[in-house]
Amino acid sequence: MRHLLLLAAVVLVGACDPGMPQTVSTTPALDAGRLDAMGEDLSARAGEARLGVALMNLESGELWAIRGSERFPMQSVFKAPLGAAVLAEVDAGRLTLDETLTLDDENLSPPYSPVAAAYPGRRDYTVDELLTLAVGTSDNTAADLLMRRIGGPGAVTAWLRSQDLSDMRVDRYERQMQPEIAGLESFRPALKTEAAYSAALAETPPEVRRAATARYLQDPRDTTTPRDALLFLSKLARGELLSDASTARLLKVMEESRSGPNRLAAGLPDGARLAHKTGTARTDLGLNPATNDIGLITLADGRQYAVAVFLSGSTLPEAEREAIIADVARAVSAAVR
Repeated sequence: MRHLLLLAAVVLVGACDPGMPQTVSTTPALDAGRLDAMGEDLSARAGEARLGVALMNLESGELWAIRGSERFPMQSVFKAPLGAAVLAEVDAGRLTLDETLTLDDENLSPPYSPVAAAYPGRRDYTVDELLTLAVGTSDNTAADLLMRRIGGPGAVTAWLRSQDLSDMRVDRYERQMQPEIAGLESFRPALKTEAAYSAALAETPPEVRRAATARYLQDPRDTTTPRDALLFLSKLARGELLSDASTARLLKVMEESRSGPNRLAAGLPDGARLAHKTGTARTDLGLNPATNDIGLITLADGRQYAVAVFLSGSTLPEAEREAIIADVARAVSAAVR
């Protein structure tokens, strides 16, 4: 019953919100009973972790959610709105996709980052290459370099506010956030490889790492709500954020991404397509702060749905965390037939 009531409340919000689509749907209504059962099951499997799930029919704007208005750490989910902010600069004529950006020591960021690992052997990248690396493969250095070029985290958040995305915020570069949430004093170029970074973490006292993670889980910075994640996806899909060319470019990168094959992608029915962005925090001392996936699901018949899943503060193994997200996609597919 808790989830059914939440469904009614969220649909009411969607009907009153000018930011949501206001159309008469020709697709079937969401199967609230099936979704409620899924929510109960997955919440129980998540245990003490917080699970946030939200689903939207992009034609009608009908919504269903668990913890839809609660904040969750984004991790690399933020790279999708970062990509949109970068392409908005392209649309405005202040940036071009073929502009070359050059790396130096100050631009390197923690793993995961093949760009950092290849430095100084390679220093120059086009904006288009960095966009694909940041959004498509989740490269931290590529993301930080793009963010610096367009004005930093504050500029990304300001652009989100200009698009009425009030509950999505980007506050730090990856090279700031990742060491901070792990209890490291700062990031330095010598830690650019996975081996070096992991060694530095191992040398940090467990109590320091544990306290840093606890602070991160309570920190409003670099967070969003499942509802705002859906709003971002729906605006992107409807072409409200970017030009047609830039919308197509970002969706292409998100659809070609091979990250998180065992998350939303694993639960799709035959013939469905997924344009998505994952986010994953490093598991430390048995605790994973964030395992996420948000995306646009296009079914074989053309119906389109936005879905967001955030799992925060979990002690489950990676395979079980990802199975929860995959089962959201399976339940969504069943609930819209």
